[in-house]
Amino acid sequence: MNKQAIISELKRHKKQPYLDYRLKRKTEAFTDKLFYTLFDIKTPVEENLPLLETMFDELVTLACWEVEKPCSKIWERYVQQLPETLEKLNMDAEAIVNGDPATLSIEEVYMAYPGFYAIAIYRLAHILYQEGFPLVPRLMTEYAHRQTGVDINPGAQIGKSFFIDHATGVVIGETAVIKDNVKIYQGVTLGALYVSKNLQKTKRHPTIESNVTIYANASILGGDTVIGENSVIGGNAWLTKSVPPNSTVFHNPEIKIKTASNA
Repeated sequence: MNKQAIISELKRHKKQPYLDYRLKRKTEAFTDKLFYTLFDIKTPVEENLPLLETMFDELVTLACWEVEKPCSKIWERYVQQLPETLEKLNMDAEAIVNGDPATLSIEEVYMAYPGFYAIAIYRLAHILYQEGFPLVPRLMTEYAHRQTGVDINPGAQIGKSFFIDHATGVVIGETAVIKDNVKIYQGVTLGALYVSKNLQKTKRHPTIESNVTIYANASILGGDTVIGENSVIGGNAWLTKSVPPNSTVFHNPEIKIKTASNA
């Protein structure tokens, strides 16, 4: 096959007319500028908001392919919700600094905690998810996923003062509902019982009521599964059924230790 034939074959197999990776890069740049605008004290809000609007217009051009669903008015509604979202994120940071004895300052939470970063990008993406903005909210949370190891689908509903400790390996599915003052540790999965395309737009992931703590590597699965308020789920637990309020759930594996007599 000569060079021109190879080029022709490659073009023939590039089948997605809207697959433009500039959208991914520009979404990541928008996410970075938005994060710094909200939190970095030296980043001027009044100067950055017009820049963010311009960047958002570029995302609209690249992401909104359907003329019947114009996205151009979303920015006006989005920016209106940023103050309330920032207030929620400050509550998340306070929940972390008040709940983690290893934290030396709240500035450490904003700058060094991957769980906080993942929650922040989730909350900023969730607004766009609710607006029906295509692709961008998912690209935002996947950007955070790549940096933190925390996979929060932008469709999840998360209440106030949410705390992810250590962060790595956490998975929160699209239809999960998490109420207020919930704390989870690394490796927790709030997932579906199984995956099937016909389950789209049905509740597949669990509900976590307020004041619940879920320890490391617990898996809670299923759209009908509800963890009652004030409950504690122990590490490595596997739950596919609901738990009443004020419960403590333990995973109790048998562990045997043998010590050599001549050691």
